[in-house]
Amino acid sequence: MTILILLALSMAAAAMTMTAAAAASFSIELIHRDSPKSPFYNHSATSLDRARAAIYRSAHQARRIAARAQRRGGIEPSDVVSKVVPDSFEYLMELRLGTPPFSILAIADTGSDLIWTNCVPCTKCYKQTAPLFDPASSSSYRTLPCDSNPCKALPHSPCGAGGTCEYQYAYADGSKIDGVLGTEDLTFDSSAGTPVVISNIAFGCNSQSSGVFSGRTAGLAGLGASPVSLASQLVPSLDKKYFSYCLVPMSDAQASSKVIFGSAGVVAGDKVTTPMTVEDSFFVLRLEEIIVDGAGTVPVPASATGLKTGNIIIDSGTTVNYLPTGVLSSLVQEVSRVVSLPNATDPDRLLPLCFTVAGEADRQKLPFITFKFAGEASVRLSPTSMFMQEANQVVCLAVADTGSDTPILGNVAQQNLHVGYDLDVKEVSFASADCATL
Repeated sequence: MTILILLALSMAAAAMTMTAAAAASFSIELIHRDSPKSPFYNHSATSLDRARAAIYRSAHQARRIAARAQRRGGIEPSDVVSKVVPDSFEYLMELRLGTPPFSILAIADTGSDLIWTNCVPCTKCYKQTAPLFDPASSSSYRTLPCDSNPCKALPHSPCGAGGTCEYQYAYADGSKIDGVLGTEDLTFDSSAGTPVVISNIAFGCNSQSSGVFSGRTAGLAGLGASPVSLASQLVPSLDKKYFSYCLVPMSDAQASSKVIFGSAGVVAGDKVTTPMTVEDSFFVLRLEEIIVDGAGTVPVPASATGLKTGNIIIDSGTTVNYLPTGVLSSLVQEVSRVVSLPNATDPDRLLPLCFTVAGEADRQKLPFITFKFAGEASVRLSPTSMFMQEANQVVCLAVADTGSDTPILGNVAQQNLHVGYDLDVKEVSFASADCATL
C-alpha cells in the first residue's frame, strides 16, 4: 500500500511536490479484501472459504450491474441506487486526501462513480475505526455549487444552503449516504519518485451514512467512466489519458495488484486491442466468440440486455464471468466434450459445470479458453483464470448464468493480464503479465 506521507509546511515541501501539470505517471496499490494487508483478512478462513465467498459476492454484484444497465427513464430521489453494494467489493485502495494529506482506506470499483468519505461533523454516520476526514483541517478543501459540472453529473443533487451541491445515494440493501460535494487535493507517489498532487478532485463529504457499511473502510473510490469517478478526474491531468491495472491471482496472498495512471501504465509487448464504449459509467466491449482448446467455437450474440453499444461489461469488482443462458449452455457443452474427468456438483449450485480434480495431473486436463473480442483481439485464458476450486477436489468453470441480464467479464479471467484503458481512442488492451512483478 502506498504509505501516508506527512508533508511539512516548509520550503522543502514545495520543492518536493510536483504539480498536476507536470505529472508523469503514478500507481496505486489495489488490496484484495482477502489479502493479509486488508483489514477484512480472516486468518482462519481457508482458500475454499474465500473462493466460495467471492462467488457469492459475484452474484450480488452481477444483480446490481444488471439492475443499473436495464434501468430506463428518469430517476426519482426515492429510486436512486448507488453504484456499489457496500459488501460486494473485492478491492481496496488508500487515498491521501487534502492538505496536509489525510489517509483513507476506500473501496475501489471500476463500476462506480462518486468518490466519497465520512467527514467531520458526521451526525449520523456508521462507526468507522479510522478517524474521520475533517475538511476544516485542510487548506485545499472547497465546496462545489449546484451549477458545477460535477454536481450536474450526479444522479440526484439537490441544492443546499447557499447553493451548495448536495447528494443523496440509496443502496440496494437499504444503506444510504448524504453529504456535500466538494473538491480536494489528492497526493500520489509518482514513477519519478516524487509526490504528485492533483488538485480540484470532486468528492463527496458525507454528513450521514447508514446501513451495512463496514467500519474497517472509510469511503469509496470509483474507477468507472462517469465524469466524477477517480479515473475520469485523474487522467486529464496526466501525460496520457490512460490507466491500466494488473490483478495478481487470488492464490498469491503476498503480492498486491495495482492500478497505474499515465504513460507508465501503457500496455506493451505482445498485446491485443479491442474497441471500447462507455455506458452508465461501465466500460463495454463486444465479445464475438469463445473458443475452447481441443473442442469447438461458441458464437456470442451481438447484443445484450441493457447494453446499446456492446454485449459485455468488463468489471474488476465481479469475480466470475456471466454469460447469457444460450451461450453458457454451449460453452458447458464444449468444455464437457474435451475434459475427461468425472463430473461433480457445485455444493452451492451457483456454477453450472464442475469436475472432480484429485491432483495436478487432473488439473492439466482442464482446457485453455479464448475470448475473441472485436478487432481480432483474442485473449487466451489459462485454466487458472477460467476455473475455481469450489470444494475439496471440486473445480468449477468460473462462469455463471446471467439469464436475460447483462454479461460480465470478471476479475478471475483478468488475473495476470495487464489491462489498459485508452480514454483518448476508446480502446482496451490486454497482454499476459506477471502482475506480482509489474
